[in-house]
Amino acid sequence: MPKTLRLILGDQLNHNHSWFNKTDDDVLYLMMEMKQETGYVKHHIQKVIAFFLAMRKFAEEKQTEGHRFVYWKLDEKENEQSLEKNIPKLIEQNDIDQFEYQLPDEYRLDQQLLQLSEDLPIPTKAYGTEHFLTERDFVAKFFKGKKTYLMESFYRQMRKDYDVLMESDKKPVGEKWNFDASNRNKYKGEVSIPAELTFKKDVSEIVNLLEKMEVETIGNIDSENFEWATSRREGLQVLDYFKKELLPHFGDYQDAMTESEAYLFHSRLSFLMNSKLLSPLEVVKACEEYWEANQDKIALSQIEGFIRQIIGWREYMRGIYWAKMPEFAEMNFFNHTRKLPEFYWTGKTKMNCLSDSITKSLDNSYAHHIQRLMITGNFALLAGINPDEVDAWYLGIYIDAIEWVEITNTRGMSQFADGGIVGTKPYVSSANYIHKMSSYCSNCSYDKKKRHGENACPFNSLYWHFYERNREKLEKNPRIGMAYRTLDKMDKDELSKMLNQAESYLSELDSL
Repeated sequence: MPKTLRLILGDQLNHNHSWFNKTDDDVLYLMMEMKQETGYVKHHIQKVIAFFLAMRKFAEEKQTEGHRFVYWKLDEKENEQSLEKNIPKLIEQNDIDQFEYQLPDEYRLDQQLLQLSEDLPIPTKAYGTEHFLTERDFVAKFFKGKKTYLMESFYRQMRKDYDVLMESDKKPVGEKWNFDASNRNKYKGEVSIPAELTFKKDVSEIVNLLEKMEVETIGNIDSENFEWATSRREGLQVLDYFKKELLPHFGDYQDAMTESEAYLFHSRLSFLMNSKLLSPLEVVKACEEYWEANQDKIALSQIEGFIRQIIGWREYMRGIYWAKMPEFAEMNFFNHTRKLPEFYWTGKTKMNCLSDSITKSLDNSYAHHIQRLMITGNFALLAGINPDEVDAWYLGIYIDAIEWVEITNTRGMSQFADGGIVGTKPYVSSANYIHKMSSYCSNCSYDKKKRHGENACPFNSLYWHFYERNREKLEKNPRIGMAYRTLDKMDKDELSKMLNQAESYLSELDSL
């Protein structure tokens, strides 16, 4: 009989974890599909299926290697759908002497397992996931005593610590740390985009399982042609495809948006990393090595822009999460209270940018970071939507959304509900930015140039309304002084018409 029960959560699929360095008949591994995880928000159906597929494949491969596993599917008769019910039952059934688990990356699960460990009659032990480049408390310690956190200084430290894009004298390759200014090109079709790498799978059995178990989901799926990579082998194929086919133009167009393409040059590695099938360091090193061997084809700005997102932004956001939770989840700097418009669930709006971004999200369980930040997030902030509702939507709809990375980006970066912990200013814009970075405005029912009147773009009046209503909170922010200087110089009659237009739009958000 096994003596130790080890729990593996659905986002802890690290094939290279030291737990698996040797097989041991005294160790029993436990993985479970549970309604507590499918139901804490309403998830996209593709997200649920991706995790179930990845979990099942992981357990199958580890069993093949000789590790002992208990895997409970969602409809397993003994499955009581929660950790606190299932784990004590398995401990008793198998006469377990010790319970072990890897530290969760979500606060709610961390607290749940801490409480469960206290309640169990046997010893428990927690291990790290051996995935991230930093410990949970690294960011808090790194910025200790400082009023503001600055991602750039953290990013530079990561580059130095892991010798990424560095010269031997500890200076950055190319004598610059950041090429963000080179990563803002609009995509006009001048560079062809390679065909998508997809993995066609029939997932009808899991779709039927979710229906049988009455799991409520959002979004769309072609159950006979599920395309996402959900195993380490497939993930390594995605990584190889990205560095060879997409990386040469990634940096140039990482902020671009177009109706004709859902993914552009984005890697779609986020689910694979967030489920831990791939590690951030192996992704970064593989791309860095490929760039080093192909500098004649790939500019430094392409690789730096990609690496910054992973060892800079991704690690930084996790550190913010553990430094500021659970208070972070309650922050609402602007006291926004409006409900999320219905079109966030349907994509049915006359605003072309929102319609396209939301429809693609519903179809693919994916949108890239600028669509999330400067389209759906931008509108939600301008419209004064309750950040609780915004969080729930982002956490549910995207395949890569796990709270540690979702809430810091949404409540922090996107909604500025943290008052400036993550970002130094609110990320809002009028139609001007959207037109600059996308093809949306030329095919929209609204006029990007109009601030008020018939068919005036809602982003324009809502942008100035946002600054006017939040003047007391924002006027002294040094990064947005220009907005208030422009506002103060504006013709009073023009300003009045614009603010009235915004009020009219705010009163009828669902009909926009």
